[in-house]
This record gives sequence, structure tokens and C-alpha cells, in this order.
Amino acid sequence: MEVKELDQVVVRFSGDSGDGMQLAGNIFSTVSATVGNGISTFPDYPADIRAPQGSLTGVSGFQVHIGAGKVYTPGDKCDVLVAMNAAALKTQYRYAKPGATIIIDTDSFGPKDLEKAQFATEDYLGEMGIDPDRVIQCPLTTMVKDCLADSGMDNKAMLKCRNMFALGLVCWLFDRDLNLVANFLREKFAKKPAIAEANIKVIQAGWDYGHNTHSSAINVYRVETKEKTPGRYMDITGNKATAYGFIAAAEKAGLRLYLGSYPITPATDVLHELSKHKSCGVITVQCEDEISGCASALGASFAGALGVTSTSGPGVCLKSEAMNLAVIMELPLVVLDVQRGGPATGLPTKSEQTDLLQALFGRNGESPMPVLAATSPADCFDAAYQAAKMALEHMTPVVLLTDAYIANGSGAFKLPEMAKLDAINPPYVPEELKGKWTPYMRAENGTRYWAIPGREGFAHILGGLEKDSNTGAISTNPENHDLMTRLRQQKIDNIQVPDLEVDGDADADLLIVGFGSTYGHLHSAMDELKAKGYKVAQAQFKYLNPLPKNTAAVLTKYKKVVVAEQNMGQLAAYLRMKVDGFVPYQFNQVKGQPFVVEELVNAFEEIIKK
Repeated sequence: MEVKELDQVVVRFSGDSGDGMQLAGNIFSTVSATVGNGISTFPDYPADIRAPQGSLTGVSGFQVHIGAGKVYTPGDKCDVLVAMNAAALKTQYRYAKPGATIIIDTDSFGPKDLEKAQFATEDYLGEMGIDPDRVIQCPLTTMVKDCLADSGMDNKAMLKCRNMFALGLVCWLFDRDLNLVANFLREKFAKKPAIAEANIKVIQAGWDYGHNTHSSAINVYRVETKEKTPGRYMDITGNKATAYGFIAAAEKAGLRLYLGSYPITPATDVLHELSKHKSCGVITVQCEDEISGCASALGASFAGALGVTSTSGPGVCLKSEAMNLAVIMELPLVVLDVQRGGPATGLPTKSEQTDLLQALFGRNGESPMPVLAATSPADCFDAAYQAAKMALEHMTPVVLLTDAYIANGSGAFKLPEMAKLDAINPPYVPEELKGKWTPYMRAENGTRYWAIPGREGFAHILGGLEKDSNTGAISTNPENHDLMTRLRQQKIDNIQVPDLEVDGDADADLLIVGFGSTYGHLHSAMDELKAKGYKVAQAQFKYLNPLPKNTAAVLTKYKKVVVAEQNMGQLAAYLRMKVDGFVPYQFNQVKGQPFVVEELVNAFEEIIKK
């Protein structure tokens, strides 16, 4: 046996929804981030609350890609597949590379298990064309029971530790420090130390099994970090990073943070996370429905807080009336839309980018609203911070788009320093306007002044009816409505956003364009095309309304442009509307899954050759 160094590796944990694959994957990714590896994860689980045990539809997966340098995607296919039962092997083998190592629990491949997984024979490996020499066949369940025989735990409790044995085996295979894993478990189960120690014992047993038997593997692999930037790091999901971004923005602005929300997959974790931080002045309210969640956040903004509401696509439909109220009242509000597969209930646990046009235009009347889209799990922090800054400084509701892929996925995140974050300066009404101020008086940039209730001399009323621009009284005057409509639009147009950045070749034959969470896959596709000798560049939109000022100049500079998105062409249509003469190629998929880099490379190569 020898230890071989790799630049990157992809591991996929799979099993029943109750087998703890998400936890095993999270621990492995956290340990990898702790030692400085680049990571990208992809939880892939069914919408069933608890699918029948051993069924093909109930398989839950967690894929983690670790690298010596920066990692952009969870990987197209895995180098190691953990399959806890027959159904997991049957459904997840498609995600394994031809030479992948496969770890299975032979105790879960009995006749009934094979029948549920729709295998025709008992030779399941031969039936799937899998080389037995690549399979670590371990009686995992039996060994876990033997390991915990003296623990006093019942059979059901012991079976819940099976995922830790598989994790221990993977940790051996990739030379991971078990002390880091033990520390994670002792912290997670701080109130149940007996559970923590039982899991640690099982992980050690899995590691020992690999070490003592060499587990049919030729080598142990190590992924060493090539470049280390000093700082404090953590493995963070997009939802947690979003929550932290809101907390940081409220802290920087000197305001309380209020979240009014109604639970909905895949956004609920933001509510869960923020509810843990009352010590930071965070107020969370689980409301009775979507519109009350949004309306209560708007009320909090009127009262002088940073109002936030979180949801997914179906919830945005229901919140739209209250969002429009925020537009006409000109109050700060952040609407977080963690996109999922639609329409209607659609695919609750899968990811899409199909809410873009709804975010831009899905309201009655002329109701302009800034829209941002986070590009990665770690970028969710900055996107949330910038969305809050934009809402507070320009007195407007802002839509922040993430999606299930980056919300549930994770990456290595360097904790920022509060002192280095951008300042947030809300346009409070100046004291010298006391006695002369009316509710729709504006600062030089067109932003309405913010008067917090309780300031003597600044009492006022806001509402959903159109107001006179001078007096603030209800007005149906045609010229006044035209003026107010233009003022609300101009306020959004005046917002300064960073220029659109272009990575890659300045003289590229093809520019790859996307928005939000597809950044990593499109960047990887660009890298692979450049490695083949093609001249390629990439431009990824984070700011969608207003668009960066150099948008037209960038898009019209290149001979060929392809817009790739996980919808039927919403960004392409929007850019055609905004940029005269822009006619791009399009790559569109709506599968509820992230892009596959290999498919992108093949499609883009065809466009270049045309």
C-alpha cells in the first residue's frame, strides 16, 4: 500500500432517506474544508417524507467534490460510490465513472432487497456489468452491530450508525484525520454524548476495516491543498450563508433584522438558521401564509428594521401583492426566492432557474424591482449582503434569487471581517426638513427619504393607493401618476452595480453567458474547451436589474454568444429585449439537476465549429 496524491476526487454517498447519507456527506465535506481543500457539494434527495425502505424512488444521495485547488462543481460523475442497499446501487451507478470504487453493504443485498430494486438475478454485479474487483463488499450492518454489541443501544439505534461505518471507510480511503470527525460529532451531539461516542466508535471501526483488509483498493489517496490563504474557514451551505449575509447587513446598518416567513422547501433552512440568532437582534416569525410573511416584513421595514421574507417560486406568486405594496410605498424589503422545479408544486426538492421572469415582471402595473442572483453557496453571503444594502440605501424591495442546488449545496467559505464589508447608509430624512417634509420627498439620487415612526415632526401615512409626489396625499391625477411611475423607475435605473466581468480569452470565438448558480459548471466547461485549444470566454450575470452598464458592449463584442440556463430561455429573451440586435445561441435544460459539464462542452464545441 502507498499513499498517492490526487488533484481532485468525487465521492457520492447513497442509501435510503433514513440512512443518514446527507450527514455522512456533510461531515466528509466539513473535514475536507477544514484541511483547506476546495469543496463543492450536491445533496440529491426525493420529495417523499419517508419513502418505502429499499424502494427505487426513496434513494437519497449526497455528492462531494474535493480538490487541491478551487472546485467549481460537485463533479459530473464520482470516483467513489457508497451504496448502502440494492436500490442505491441500481439508481446511483449511473453517476459513477467507469473505473470508480464502489462500497456496498452486502447485508442489504438479500433476495427481498434485490426484488425491491428490480434485479432479475442474484448476480447483481454481473447484471449491471460491474467488475467485482472494483467493489468493496462489506457486511456493514453486521459489523456495526458487533461493534456496538456492548453499548446497550437497541437494534434500531444501532442501525442508525451504519452511515458512520461507511464514512470511516471513506476517511481511510482518503487518509482523513478521524480526530476532526470526532470533534464534529461531539459538537453536533453535545447534548447526547453517548450517541456521539457510539458514532465515533463506529467510524473508527470503518477506518480499521479498510486499514486491516486493504479493502480491495490498491492505494490510499490524499488530496493536498496547493494554495492556502490565511483566515478562518468553514464548510457552508447556501442557505446558511444567506442567513449570515442578512445578519451582517443588519449589524452593519445598525438595525434589527426581521424575517417573516412561511415554511417551504428548499428555503425553510434560512428560517431555521436565523431563529438561532436572537442574540444578534434577529426576530423570526413563522407566519400563517406567504402573503402575511411578506406583509409582516414590510411592516417591520416601516417601523425601521431590515425586513426580509423567504420563500420559493410558488410562494413568490402568493407574495406578489405585498411585494407590489412595497414598490408603491417605497420601503426596503428583501424577498429571497430559493428556486425549485415548477410549475405548481412541481419538483419541491429539485433545482431550476425558472423564476427569473417572475422576479423581473411578475406583478401588476409598472413595478420595477432590483434582482440579484447568487453564483455559489459561498457567494450567497455577499449576494444577501448586497441585496440588503441595495434595499436599505434605495428604499426599494429587492429580489434575491438562489436555488435548491446552491442553497443545499456547500462550499469552503472564508469568514469575512465586518470592518471590511461595504458601509450601509440608509437615506434617513434630515432633521433640517422638520416641518417641511412630506412622505415622497426625495434625495438627490431619487430615493425617497426614510422617516422612522417616533421622530417628532415626521409622522406620516403610507399605503397602496397612488400618492401625490408633493403632498403625499392620495391622488388620481393622470400627470401625477405618470410622474410617480417614472420616478420609481428612475430610482432603480440610478442604482450603481459592478460591471459585467469576462473571464477567459479576450479574443474568444465563443462567449458563454449565464446567470446565478450555473457559474461553476459554465466555468468548468470553459476551462475544458480552452484545454482543447479553443478560444473561449465566460460572462456570468449576478446583477439582473438593473443590468451592468457594460452589458451591451460585452455581448456585442464577440462573434458567437451562447446563453446557457436551466429554463427555456428566460435570460436570453430578457437580454434580447435589452440589447438591440443581440441574437445568441441557446443551451436550455429543465431537468431539476445541475448541468453536466461534459454535455456543455460537447454542445459549445458544436457551436464553435458551425
